[in-house]
Amino acid sequence: MKKLTIILSLNVALLMLVGCASNTNEESSTDSSENSSVLESTEKDTTETDKSTSTNEVEESETEDVDDTPSEETVNDSDGTTSEDNASNAQDNKETLSSYSSEQIEYARVWLQLGPNQELDELNVRHIPAGEPINPNDDTSASYPEDVIQLAGARLVDGSVTYSGNGDGTINVYNVPLRWDSSDDLDEGTMRKITEDIIGNTEQVYIDPSNDEEIIELIKLLNIHN
Repeated sequence: MKKLTIILSLNVALLMLVGCASNTNEESSTDSSENSSVLESTEKDTTETDKSTSTNEVEESETEDVDDTPSEETVNDSDGTTSEDNASNAQDNKETLSSYSSEQIEYARVWLQLGPNQELDELNVRHIPAGEPINPNDDTSASYPEDVIQLAGARLVDGSVTYSGNGDGTINVYNVPLRWDSSDDLDEGTMRKITEDIIGNTEQVYIDPSNDEEIIELIKLLNIHN
């Protein structure tokens, strides 16, 4: 009887141990499952956070690139403004005929069109009043019937142009030499006839406006005596 009691007690104790072990395994399994779920959730959140951070960095980089790159319209506007400014400055620096008198412009235009030599060191201007002899070295010379202007270079080879203006863009050209030869060997009255022929054979010439830059260069060479 005593042995039977001991055996029953051992069986009861064994059953209790088995029950406790089963509960422990279930709790361990539950804890493990919960821990695994937490780890998976954490990893997922971390991955999503990394993706979000990477996406934000790319967007910020693209935004900075767009901001740093000037628009084509801005560049074009800047270029256009610069070109206009340069053109305006060039125009301001360019000399114009408005800086000179009408007389200066006339002298230069006449010489540019009729002057025998354009390679001058200076362009001399002399005003000869009406009544002055055409040949100042001969008392028998005929006189100018009107005021005339004589243009001449500094050298004899440069030649001369003697004319009177008509005020309409045309001039009367007198075919007068820059230097007269001696008339001592001429018959009496010959010089008179020569100079009268000069007056009777003046040529009316229309003077072209010509190129402004060339006119200005000649104006700078003017040496007006009277």
